Amino acid sequence: MGFAADAAFADPGRWHPVAGFGGCAAALEQVLLPDTGLDGETGLDGSDTGARSETGIRARGIVFTGVLVGGAAIAAGAAEALVARRPALRVAVTAITVWSCLGGTSLLRVAERHAVLLERGEVAASRELLPWLCGRDPSALEAGDLARAVVESVAENTSDAAVATLFWAAVAGPAGAAAHRAANTLDAMVGHRSSRYVDFGWASARLDDVLGWPAARLAATLTAALSPVVGGGPSAVLGTWRRDARAHPSPNAGVIEAACAGALGVQLGGRTPYPYGVETRPGLGRGPAPRPHDVRRAVRLMRYTQVAAAIAAVAAQGVLGAIAARD
Repeated sequence: MGFAADAAFADPGRWHPVAGFGGCAAALEQVLLPDTGLDGETGLDGSDTGARSETGIRARGIVFTGVLVGGAAIAAGAAEALVARRPALRVAVTAITVWSCLGGTSLLRVAERHAVLLERGEVAASRELLPWLCGRDPSALEAGDLARAVVESVAENTSDAAVATLFWAAVAGPAGAAAHRAANTLDAMVGHRSSRYVDFGWASARLDDVLGWPAARLAATLTAALSPVVGGGPSAVLGTWRRDARAHPSPNAGVIEAACAGALGVQLGGRTPYPYGVETRPGLGRGPAPRPHDVRRAVRLMRYTQVAAAIAAVAAQGVLGAIAARD
C-alpha cells in the first residue's frame, strides 16, 4: 500500500515528513556545530580554535546522528506498538511510514524531465533542475556530463530512496524504514567531504553505508535480472559489478551504478565537480558515455527494479509473518 501510494501521489510539495525531519536536523546542527563566521563557506578545519578538534567535532556528529536516527526509529516503532492489537491501524501505520520514506516516483519523474530537456538541447534548464537529483555543481556540466549525472543519480537513488526503504520495512517494520530514511537524509545533508562536514558528517555517512549495504546488493541483483528490458544481459551486469564496483569510493553507490552501466552498455564515472571541489571517479562499465536517450533507458530499468523490489518486500514480509505466527 505504501509503494502504491508513492507511485500514485509521489512526494507532496508541502508538509512532507522527511522535509520536517530535515528542518529538525538543520536546527540541531546549528546547536552542535554553530556557524561562527570564522570558518567561511566550508566551515571548520580545526585551525581557527584549539577547542574544536577533529575528535570533538566527530563526537558531536555521532550525537547528532544518534539522536536523530534513534528518534525517528523510536517514533515509528512507538506508533506501530500503539496499534499492535488493531490490524487495520497497524497496516495503515506501516503503509504511511513506507510512503513517507519512499522517493522513487519523484526521482524518476525528475529524471524524465531531464531526458526531455536534454533531447531538446535545453542544457541551461537541465542544469537548473539538477539539484533536485544530486549535489554536483551544475554550472560545470555540459550536456553529456548532465546525462551521466542523471543516470548515476537514478541508479544510486533507486537503491537509497526505494529499494532500501522496502528492504528495511520488510525486515524491521516502520522503525527500520524510518531509521534508514533518517540516516540517508542526514548523509545527504552533512555526509560531504567539505571541511565543515568531513568530521561532523562522518557518523551519518558511515551509518548510511551500513544500512544501505544489503539494499544496494539487492538492487543490483534485480537490475541484472531485469536488464533485458533495456537490451542488456545479466552476465554483462554481473561482470561489470564484479570488475568495477569496488573501485568506486562508495561501497554501495559503486555496486548499483556498475550494475546500471552494465545493463545500459555505457560507461559511468569520470570527472565529478562538487561545490567543494572536483572528484575523479573510476570508470564503471565499458561503452560510450551516456546520451539523453540513455536517461530514458535508465528510468525504465529502475522503474522495473523498484516494482520488483516491492514484490520481493511483500513476499519477504509474508514469509517472516508466517514464521512468526508458527513460532
